[in-house]
Amino acid sequence: MRMPNIARKAAAVFAQSGAMEVGKGKITGVIAFALGGMAVLAVLAFHFPQYLTTPDLRKKYDVELLREVLLVGMVIAGGLALANLIRLRNRWLNGIALVLVLLAALLGGHRVPVGDFPDNTPYIGLDWFLLDLLGSSLVFILIEKMFPLHRDQPVFRPGWQTDFTHFIVNHLMVGLALIVVNFAIHRLFGWLVWPPLQTWVGGLPFFAELFLVLLVADLVQYWTHRAYHEIPFLWRFHAVHHSAEHMDWMAGSRLHVLELLTTRVSILGVLYVLGFTEASMNVYIVIVGFQAVFNHANVRLPEAFARAPLKWLIVTPDFHHWHHSSEREAIDRNYAAHFAFIDYIFGTAVKSDRRFPGKYGVLGDYMPPGFVRQQLFPFTWKG
Repeated sequence: MRMPNIARKAAAVFAQSGAMEVGKGKITGVIAFALGGMAVLAVLAFHFPQYLTTPDLRKKYDVELLREVLLVGMVIAGGLALANLIRLRNRWLNGIALVLVLLAALLGGHRVPVGDFPDNTPYIGLDWFLLDLLGSSLVFILIEKMFPLHRDQPVFRPGWQTDFTHFIVNHLMVGLALIVVNFAIHRLFGWLVWPPLQTWVGGLPFFAELFLVLLVADLVQYWTHRAYHEIPFLWRFHAVHHSAEHMDWMAGSRLHVLELLTTRVSILGVLYVLGFTEASMNVYIVIVGFQAVFNHANVRLPEAFARAPLKWLIVTPDFHHWHHSSEREAIDRNYAAHFAFIDYIFGTAVKSDRRFPGKYGVLGDYMPPGFVRQQLFPFTWKG
């Protein structure tokens, strides 16, 4: 009877939303709980790297550095949980956090040996999930607290559970996604490859090539994105992304799986045909990853970003938040992901005297809550 009760209390963490009281041990308890849970998963990834880590990423890891990160996380989690337990604050939450840290230690902690293992096994991207969750939460929650758009919006705002589920699934599916995307790219775009063009692109100076890869990717993104808005069948899938009613660093994760795959195929397929170098593609991936999260964030940048010429050049939260608004003046506007001038050129930029919209979501609020129902929505909607 005791364990089910503890399990229910642990699950209750994910059912709550709203601001957390300071001085009650809940904020530090949640941090300890999250770090403890990630520590257990990280140890499992050390035990079974062939099944739980991404081949392309693990070739670039500094394993000793990751061990140190794991150890620091365990120490912080254990210290926070123990301090709260001594002071009798949120005992069940911090107790579970301490149990998770002890479990990670019993499983070998940061000292788990990693031997040789096959490289061609089926896998899920647990490492990508853990690293991105840790890095994104540290960076973007800090940015949101330093430059908040809505100061009263808590980290655990309404609907965060749905977006976090999208975040988990999208990251763990990285292996399947890469297989599907690579297969589709070579099948659909392979015949378009022209070696002289690839040689020319690969011979460009690095920053010229980087600008070109961002511009090409954004043009493909623009027209793909616009098609998802203007073709009713495709909108069924894209409406999932627009159903978020609160904007923050996690809102951009709300995507239908089929849209995620088709968008990646369309963009990466064109980049593959043009033959951009690995160096420019690596930097592009970092930039697109940052902007995809940052432009959804609960952030208000200094006023200079809202004035010309910056507002015409770069997509920032000012620009992209309008794309997610359900206000009439914002419908089917601001499609670009990197360069705002693309929308100005094609006449789809929002025209408003306000910096930010007042309401987000889909017009009519017809999207059901929950990850599973949203994945089924395109096939069940009667609208």
